[in-house]
Amino acid sequence: MSGNATEEPVEKKPKLEESNKENTGNEDDELETPSAFNPKYRVCPYLDTINRPLLDFDFEKLCSISLTRINVYACLVCGKYFQGRGTNTHAYTHSVAEAHHVFLNLQTLRFYCLPDNYEIIDSSLDDIKFVLNPTFSPADIKNLDKADPKYSRTVDGTLYLPGVVGLNNIKANDYCNVVLHALSHVGPLRDYFLREQHYAKIKRPPGDSIFNLVQRFGELMRKMWNPRNFKAHVSPHEMLQAVVLWSNKRFQITEQGDPIDFLSWFLHTLHRALKGTKKVDSSVIYKTFLGEMKIYTRKIPPVDLDDTQKSLLLATEEYQEKCEITNFLYLTCDLPPPPLFTDEFRENIIPQVNLYQLLSKFNGTTEKEYKTYKDNFLKRFEVARLPQFIILYIKRFTKNTFFLEKNPTIVNFPIRNVDFGDILSIQNREKIGNCKYNLVANIVHDGEPNKGTYRVHMLHKANGQWYEMQDLHVTEILPQMITLTESYIQIYERCTE
Repeated sequence: MSGNATEEPVEKKPKLEESNKENTGNEDDELETPSAFNPKYRVCPYLDTINRPLLDFDFEKLCSISLTRINVYACLVCGKYFQGRGTNTHAYTHSVAEAHHVFLNLQTLRFYCLPDNYEIIDSSLDDIKFVLNPTFSPADIKNLDKADPKYSRTVDGTLYLPGVVGLNNIKANDYCNVVLHALSHVGPLRDYFLREQHYAKIKRPPGDSIFNLVQRFGELMRKMWNPRNFKAHVSPHEMLQAVVLWSNKRFQITEQGDPIDFLSWFLHTLHRALKGTKKVDSSVIYKTFLGEMKIYTRKIPPVDLDDTQKSLLLATEEYQEKCEITNFLYLTCDLPPPPLFTDEFRENIIPQVNLYQLLSKFNGTTEKEYKTYKDNFLKRFEVARLPQFIILYIKRFTKNTFFLEKNPTIVNFPIRNVDFGDILSIQNREKIGNCKYNLVANIVHDGEPNKGTYRVHMLHKANGQWYEMQDLHVTEILPQMITLTESYIQIYERCTE
């Protein structure tokens, strides 16, 4: 018996070796599958400690202790950011001190359990990845305006419509928020920035950090249209930090600014960052908003001269009419001055003006006087090419030596089928073809000239509903109510029918 017992293991050894040889191919697979005993990918017992309502990825990706941007991890239990993963790092110390174990690398989007320091692979965490970095396929983008929109539900159960989400007002940045809201509903611009691949291949010189503005705007656009947000609003903090930096503090988060200044600077800077040139199709900004105009200028002789001297001057080269062809991203409309005196009921009637009356400035025949410190000029403007989207800036504020005045005139405008063909010459009208435009966004100023607040009305194309947005407040509004407001900036889109 004892002899047989010793012989048996000797016979089995080669079999074990053979079976080991067969299993070597599967070892890699076993290492790749998460389990409680796998040293590389362990099933984490702490996943139920993740607190989704506390997670907010809208703020700058900085370590909350060392303020560094390198190798930052988000604690998924309390939502704070910490640096590092190894021993003696801030994230490691936090995990030991607070017993918070699940962390996400904000750069690589990989999850780790600290202090044990192993990677967690679990499909239940995909929703967190998607909130940090939402992605859109071409099919998703195509359906944004077509399909009947579905409401999404946040972690706390609030319903919201993707694309119609409030933007946080950090202190006095509502002038930026209204512009960002309006641009998020300009179809070609939104579609371009929803997919990072569209601008990822742009060649740029080393150290060209102005491109951050493009990336931040793309991130904000994707967050605003994200159907799987954890909350029903977005904070534009990172985007505005980039704006403050690249405008050399011209636009601040803490001081009220002018939306038209911001819009003009923002469109030009984006165009430059996207390596745009003077050509019309060099960037998505120019393709969408760039129009062409002819400006005819003639000099007026001084008033104190007699008729003969005037006629002699008018014959000279200097006083001949000059034509200059220029491009525009927006059209400035001048409001007629408000009445100075009250009527018989001792009340100021709020003056009203028709939009077509304002647009007559660009019909090529209306002349307007411009003064410099020594010369006077008469200018007339003729629109030669209309862009796909027209931005109208209604000039409400006039600045004199002492203070800023606001013109309260109400502009009467149709919301659909605004015919810009009326201001074009017959040749240009035939060349352009379709000149009918629909309103897509309307920025309004309320209150005093220096203080005041801004809000925006915008059309959600998929359901044809108008919304009024003022920072975090989102309400449905009837289109008839929009025309009663003090419009400041309007965006019109060419009709497709």
